[in-house]
Amino acid sequence: MEFDDVLTGIGPRLRALRQQRGDTLAQLSAATGISVSTLSRLESGDRKPTLELLLPLAREHQVPLDELVDAPPTGDPRVHLKPRASHHGTTVVPLTRRPGGIQAFKMVYPPRTPPGEPELKSHEGYDWLYVLSGRMRVLLGEHDVVLGPGEVAEFDTRTPHSITNPFDEPAEVLGLFGPQGERLHVRARPKGDVSRA
Repeated sequence: MEFDDVLTGIGPRLRALRQQRGDTLAQLSAATGISVSTLSRLESGDRKPTLELLLPLAREHQVPLDELVDAPPTGDPRVHLKPRASHHGTTVVPLTRRPGGIQAFKMVYPPRTPPGEPELKSHEGYDWLYVLSGRMRVLLGEHDVVLGPGEVAEFDTRTPHSITNPFDEPAEVLGLFGPQGERLHVRARPKGDVSRA
């Protein structure tokens, strides 16, 4: 892996980690002491990442430094999923390692997560959720929907939204997130099935 390629990939990874947590640049700045303009320039690739910038970001995002710089694997072909604790005890397991583009996650929401009234947020991107077990409440604009196992929601994250588990049992969810608003391409039937229509 070329040195320039490593540096180029850090910005999109930083942006994806921040957006996955639902943080703004201002919130991340307050938590790390790094100015908003420096964070913005890091994410866009206009600022070269240094160790003194990456260490507090790795600490805040709760990821190893080698994950931020996408250090090459060292001979072990197994996939080592690294769960991370997110806000309010939700466990997030990243399922993709490439920077940018659509990111996949498995999320485990404890019961009554988060506590209190849901807070609607909006940000750039497109989200797709599939409930594996339990139930999830999705507030999307004026819609208030409860999803059960096998049910899916997809939406533009610029619409004010909230995803919570206000129920008494944990919930497991698969999520796909496109940070730049990429939508998923779903086929109604496999290629070659046209004759059956």
